[in-house]
Order: sequence, then C-alpha cells, then structure tokens
Amino acid sequence: MVMKINLVLKEVLENKSVPKEDLDSMNSILNGFISALKESLKSLKIKADVFVGGSAAKGTMIRKGDYDLDIFVRFDKKYGDSEFSRLLAKALAKMKGIEAETVHGSRDYFKIGVADNLFLEVIPVKKIKNPKEADNITDLSYSHVNYVKRKIKGKVLDDIKLAKAFTHARNCYGAESYIKGFSGYGLELLIYHYGSFLKFMKAIAKMKKGEKVVIDIEKNYKNKSTILLDLNESKLHSPIVLVDPTFKTRNVLAALNEETLDKFKEDVKKFLKNPSVRDFERVGLDIDKAKKNANKNKYDFVGAGVSTGKQTGDIAGSKLLKFYNHVADEILRYFEIEDRGFEYLGGTQTAQFFFSVKPRKEILVQGPSVKDEKNVKRFKKMHKSTFIKSGRVYAREKVGFTLKEFFDGWKKKHKGRMREMSVIGFELGV
Repeated sequence: MVMKINLVLKEVLENKSVPKEDLDSMNSILNGFISALKESLKSLKIKADVFVGGSAAKGTMIRKGDYDLDIFVRFDKKYGDSEFSRLLAKALAKMKGIEAETVHGSRDYFKIGVADNLFLEVIPVKKIKNPKEADNITDLSYSHVNYVKRKIKGKVLDDIKLAKAFTHARNCYGAESYIKGFSGYGLELLIYHYGSFLKFMKAIAKMKKGEKVVIDIEKNYKNKSTILLDLNESKLHSPIVLVDPTFKTRNVLAALNEETLDKFKEDVKKFLKNPSVRDFERVGLDIDKAKKNANKNKYDFVGAGVSTGKQTGDIAGSKLLKFYNHVADEILRYFEIEDRGFEYLGGTQTAQFFFSVKPRKEILVQGPSVKDEKNVKRFKKMHKSTFIKSGRVYAREKVGFTLKEFFDGWKKKHKGRMREMSVIGFELGV
C-alpha cells in the first residue's frame, strides 16, 4: 500500500506542478508589471512598497485552468485606510495598456487580465511592523509570505502542493464563506506542522467527531486551555484551531466548519484505503448521477439553477449558498431530505443544486387559538384530523404534493423574499 501511495503521489506531483516555462513566463510578466507600477507610484509621489504574495511567492503554486497572482501594495501609515484603494486606482490608471476591474470588498482591490488564463490581483494593504496594527486580514500577508519562505523549504513544498491539489479537488480549498474550507496559508502551516502530506492525511483520518484540535506551531502558549481563553470566542468555532505563528491571537482556520471537515475526512479515509490519481481531479456537482440514484431509491428529485445580481466571487457565492440553505429549511417542513448538493460556479453569478427527498408521514398545520371560535370552526372544516395543544388547534395532514409542485408554489408565493436575498433567477430542471 505504501508503494502504491508513493507512486500515486509522484504522478500527481508531476501533473500538478506548474511547468518551469510557465513559471518563467509568469515571473517575467510579474517583474515587468511591478517595475511599471513602482514607476507609476513614484511619479505620483505615493509612498508605498510593492511585493508578490500568495503561492507564487512561496513556491507552492499548483497547475490549474486559470492563475491568479497576488501583488500587494503596502501603503505608508501616513495615508488613511480609506485612501488606499483610491490611490492604487490612480496609480494603475496612469500605467499604459492596463485595464483594471475593481473588485469590491472590505477594501477594494483590482483584477487585471494579462493573458487568456493569467490574472493579476493587485491588493492595497497597510504597511505595519506589529500585527496588532492590522486593520484588515490582508495587512498580515507580508508577514505570512516571509514566515513561509523562511521556514518551509525542500520536499515540504511539494507536500503542500499535494495538499492544495487534493483539497481543491475535494471542493474544500478556500476560506470563502461559501466553501468554509482550508485557506492556502492554513494548508502550508498544517503540512509544515505535521511534516508531510501523508502525515497530515492520517492525522485528519484519526480525528474524532466533535473533537477540537489545537495547533500552536511556535509554542506561543503554555497549553491548550490558555489558547482557548486568549483567542476571541468567535474565532474558536472551527474544529481545528491553528494559532497564526505571526500573530498569536488569530486562528488561521477560523473559516473551517464542521460540515466541510467531516466531508473532507471521509474523502481522506477513502484515499488512504484505495489511493488513486483520480482523487486529485476536481469533479463538479453531478446532478445526472444524483437523479439516477434518486430514481433507483424511488426518491422525489429536483435539480435547480439559481443566479444573483451580486458581484462574482465570495459575495455571489455566499448569497447563493444562503438561499440554498434557506430553501432546504423550507423543504424540511414537508419532506425528509435523503441527499442534497450545492455548487457555486466560480467566477460567475450562478450556482446549481439538487435535493432528493421523500415526503414526511405527516405534517402539523398550526391553526388559531381555541378562543377564536369562528376561525376554529373554519379550520376544522378545512382539516379532518385536528387536536388541541397549549391553547391552539392543530391538524395532522399528509403531504399531497411532489417536490416540484412544492417549488412551483413556493416560487410564486415568495418572489419578494427572493428579491430580498438578491436572487434574480431560479429555474428548476437543471
């Protein structure tokens, strides 16, 4: 088994490593852009440094369809936080041949297409010496890059690539709120902590349901209890608490949730039991397969597509995931959900999802207060099986409609609610 795993990992690493000629091309583009950006900042007398961040700087990039290269512009403290994006936009506008798309967020940044599959993300940050001075998580990026470059070298970099490829394929790579998974920096630290990709995988497989793992790489705290007391309670909900070695009061994996980890854990166990190169290939939501399984088990099935008018990326993905979860809660009033799935189509304003259900044996319909005699009589005429509980009349009913019929009625009734949730399109039968 060890030999098989090693052969699989060797093949995956060859497939997922970015070819040297591509890296050289990216570096050439980066160097040219950064040189022009520095010149633009200088001509405008804007005091700011420029540095490359992300996996491109750390040597942990994996081969993908599209590449996003992070460029950070560190603004001097003399500028206010609200000035960073405006000043950066001004500097980019002065550069010849540059068309920058503004991406709105807690602090606006800019995306620039420089090739068919290559994009530069230019991000304004505050130049700080102490992590406590950070106003935004991106202000810590400089420290993160330097820590990884200083600490992580050699084979561990390859193991990080494997971890990124596996989590990306399993749809749990990213701290975005519609993913709630492992950030790139988080994976880099985890592999460094455990020593290798395989050791990390085995540690995940051994985690018990509900267990909270606490990792403090730099031993900033005396023990686990001290960490849990010192960190902000809102940052302790993740099943793995990973103390940021550059800022000890921050949990690097605060975005990771129990549901994502449980699914990832099952994927890890399957891989360790029967390793395959296919485990590192991303597979989208297979609605046709889900429908076949539903038909086989005689479940009621609906697939759907949904779209939002909100900005692509984390904002659109989060809005669509929130709508999907809301719809699931509505379905549970009448059906038992046997299977379900959601996928935000990255870089778009759309998502797709499905539900496989069976009707509940009975549902309870709440009626009026027993004191409201007129409406009690009306309610009893409408419902055959009624009873009184806590001063109110209830009825037991069977679900007399399909999931599609439920959706058709729900869409007509809740057009206003969909607008409130920023949903502009909702189609069944995807």
